[in-house]
Amino acid sequence: MRTTNILDRWGKGQLLAFSGIDGETDFENGLILRTEETASLRIKQPGPDGELFFASGVPESCFLSSDCFRINETVGFLADAHHLLLEGEVEFRELPGVFAVLRNGKKSLLGVKRYFRPGLIDLAPATEFKRRLDYFSRLPDFNIQNDSSLRTLAKACSQLKGQVCSPYRAASYRWTTPDRWPHRAMWLWDSVFHAIGLRHIDLELAKETLSAVLESQLDDGLIPHMTSPLQHSNITQPPILAFGIRLLTEDQMDDAFLGRSYPHLKRYLEWIMAHRDTDGAGLVEWAVEGDPLCRSGESGMDNSPRFDSATNLDAPDFNAYLSLECECMEQFAEQLHFKEDAAMWKRRHGELNTRMNELLWNEPERIYMDRDIHTGKQTGIAASSGFLPLICGAPSRVQAEKMLANLNDPETFATPFRIPSISRKCSGFYQKDMWRGPVWVNINWLIAFGLERYGWKDDARALLEETVREVEKFYLKYGTFFEFYDDRKECDPPELMRKGRCSPSEPYHQSFHDYGWSATLYIDMIRKLQLK
Repeated sequence: MRTTNILDRWGKGQLLAFSGIDGETDFENGLILRTEETASLRIKQPGPDGELFFASGVPESCFLSSDCFRINETVGFLADAHHLLLEGEVEFRELPGVFAVLRNGKKSLLGVKRYFRPGLIDLAPATEFKRRLDYFSRLPDFNIQNDSSLRTLAKACSQLKGQVCSPYRAASYRWTTPDRWPHRAMWLWDSVFHAIGLRHIDLELAKETLSAVLESQLDDGLIPHMTSPLQHSNITQPPILAFGIRLLTEDQMDDAFLGRSYPHLKRYLEWIMAHRDTDGAGLVEWAVEGDPLCRSGESGMDNSPRFDSATNLDAPDFNAYLSLECECMEQFAEQLHFKEDAAMWKRRHGELNTRMNELLWNEPERIYMDRDIHTGKQTGIAASSGFLPLICGAPSRVQAEKMLANLNDPETFATPFRIPSISRKCSGFYQKDMWRGPVWVNINWLIAFGLERYGWKDDARALLEETVREVEKFYLKYGTFFEFYDDRKECDPPELMRKGRCSPSEPYHQSFHDYGWSATLYIDMIRKLQLK
């Protein structure tokens, strides 16, 4: 991949951190920097915020990757997890006490005081900067000719590098995070989407990151939705690990990797079936929480109007994920010669699909809907989750055709940018807030996968192209990948709300910048589009 005329977009919210690809990272004390609107970097970790100031206004020119940069005439790079070496004009403002600074002529070494290594100031910034650029020269460009796509691909690869963290304490594998700040931790389904993109760059590292998720499994079989060196959650997240492993091994089977993974996957899926089918009706329900801004963090669709009633629901997305996992596990069991297991997974896959069609299909609305297990009635809320049974083959051909028509209906889901997280017909719930209207890259990717499963390659391609264009447009404008995008194309991602308000000073109340799966799935989508 070329390194000229790329990564030259400055904008607020781009993250810089030392990568686990290059060495040891530090979850608690590692140096994390974030770009500001002006030519400055804000220190986000460790300690309270401080600022590195380069010039007033935006830079006249820049090169900005996840671990090195050139801002006007100043060059900087992360020497390790705790140090930033700079050469050129820089002013340190409100520097936290946890840091030390050493200056030598035009060089400045910023480091975490506890780990400060003065000798790093003797490194040659120009040489080290070039070494960082060499990373890009080894990356595939998928024969992309379009300049906008190549620039965006370079950013996606750079951002992904910054998401990789080194093993820690009891964790023996490298792992990925949605962003080095503020999420920081490892998240279950995010990690799978990261691996899907990473496989095109470093397949073995992609396998390693999924092994890290499996290694986080608790004694009872639960794989937490979030794990860090400090803690883990007590809920799970969309089960797509077997699906991710299937994608990582689709071109070349790895029996050793599969053999290590299979017992973890089996125990995990058995945990779901034992703990999430609370009414025994054969379908599973997401855990529901009391927080009105995050009714179901387990589902990944935190604040969707699906969960406003705060009751247990047989969920089309949860059951579609679980059914797809069973289908993948059948293939794995056959590969590993576990004949009884293969028959069991095949039966469960069929049973889940049958029950979804019996209880969750809504014929008038042409979509699958959540079902309240207490009343036995569907909720009436048509959400993007209702298209996900396409991924596991649950709909009949006739049902799938009706779902496709729904996706292309301007009265429901054919918004200016598809696929909205709720239907236009659910206007009473609509907000420009996460899962109450905006579009998510991972859901578009999954729906496109479902369309391909039914042979609608042109429709899948159209959805991927639409998604890629929107992602590229806002990368070129803001220099970053966003967490979600406006389905109506009425405002830019930084203007969208997150859990009740848009407050740029509060990271959890604005669409995240440099967001993980938006970048990694871009890599997969652009490669897929180039191959067709």
